[in-house]
Amino acid sequence: MNYEPTSHQFVCVISKKIETGRALNALVHMTAGLVALYEDKAPLRFQDYADADGGAHPSISDNGFIVLKADNSNKIRTLRNALLEKGIPFTDFTSTMVEGTYAEQHDRTKATPEAELEYFGVCFFMNAVESRELTKKFSLYT
Repeated sequence: MNYEPTSHQFVCVISKKIETGRALNALVHMTAGLVALYEDKAPLRFQDYADADGGAHPSISDNGFIVLKADNSNKIRTLRNALLEKGIPFTDFTSTMVEGTYAEQHDRTKATPEAELEYFGVCFFMNAVESRELTKKFSLYT
């Protein structure tokens, strides 16, 4: 069991303009995709938890997971661009990624210029202190 302090955290920023069901859908898609980006899962610090009865609670990250809200898509776009500039791996989710089959979603996304995409959210994993600098203008998602 690794009890060393963590230095990184997961951060997802979701647009407050989308309804809760869509927000949760975007959050789950982005988180699953973000984990898949990391070939070396060690920094993500997944560990199995055990309860007093010997029951297993597998693959829970020791790192914090912060969910924040953005006023609109453009604020998410600005954060996304900052992550690109810093070379931080991230996932995002847009309005083109809902409705219809996944093939239709791919086609719709490919046909939409980036400037016209409505961002539902962005998710990333990085040093907690540095991530706070990037996200200080966002509030907790409640």
